[in-house]
Order: sequence, then C-alpha cells, then structure tokens
Amino acid sequence: MLKFATLALVSVLALSACQRPAQQLGPDGQPLPVAYKITPREAAQIPGRVLGQVNSLRANVAAPAMIQNPMLDAAAQAHARDMAAQNRAWHFGSDGSSPLDRVRRQGYSGHLIGENISETYENEITTLNAWMQNRDTRDVIMDPRATELGMGWYQEPSGKIWWVLITGGAGGASNMVAGSFAAPGAGI
Repeated sequence: MLKFATLALVSVLALSACQRPAQQLGPDGQPLPVAYKITPREAAQIPGRVLGQVNSLRANVAAPAMIQNPMLDAAAQAHARDMAAQNRAWHFGSDGSSPLDRVRRQGYSGHLIGENISETYENEITTLNAWMQNRDTRDVIMDPRATELGMGWYQEPSGKIWWVLITGGAGGASNMVAGSFAAPGAGI
C-alpha cells in the first residue's frame, strides 16, 4: 500500500510540473502578449519564410514572384537598427536619410517601390499579416512592378522587434509607395 501511495504522489508531482504557467493578464483582463524571441536558427529562416509568404500572396493576384536582394536586405537591416536607436518607427534615418537614400548607399540601382516598417513583439508572419490589413503597406508588398525584396529586423534585449521590408524593381526611376507603422504590439 505504501508503494502505491508513493507512486501516486510521484505521479501527481510529475504531472503538476508539466503544467504551463498561468498567462499574465493586462489591466483590461486580456492576456499580455508574449514576446517572440529571434534565435540564430530563426534568424536564418526569416527571410525565406517572408519571401515564401509574400510570393504566395502575390500569386493569388497573378503578380510576379519576387526574389531576395542582399542590397535591399542590408538597407532594411540598417534602418531597423537605426529606428531602434531613435526609439521610433518612421521612414527617416537619424541622419535624415530617406528609404531611397538608404538603398542607394547599399549599391542598389533598381527602382524603389516602397518600405514597410513596424515596431512590435510579434514574429515576421504576424507582422506581414498586419501589413496586409492596411492598404498603404499592402500596396508596397503587392505592387506588380516589385520584383525584389529586402527584409531586416533588430530585436532589443526587451524583446521589442523593429521590422523593415523594402521592395524594388530592376531598373527605372524610383516611384516609392509610402508604407506605415503602428505603436508597439500593434503588429503593423
């Protein structure tokens, strides 16, 4: 009988250790968002996941598929870090640079279609979904002239992520479409 009681106690303790901790609630009674953590493995997969999702969306409207462009990636990455340093999501660099200035600095000679920006605690697919809900940011992604994409991000130690997506097309003059942003946690 003692063996059975010990076994039952050990089983109950083991099961209680498997329970998830209770989710914290905000002042409105809703669960607080859990910050998405970008690991090195995740970082390597983000560009491909974004490109795949974007191309799936574009295929639905017969827009041409885009390819990843390392110069646009570098411009997006630099701007994500710069927005974090400025602590605000906006389309101007701390040096007054525009998106066109930043892609030219990276050696990009195609035409800039647009730039989407965001500050959030959510992953890239949630952020992409939020961009698709807003006409201005959706237009940057879905513009049929766009043939190249750049993706960049910077994650602060707090977990906040600054996202930048840039689209461009080979050759021609710049005709930028304005993107947009939202407050932290909004995912735009």
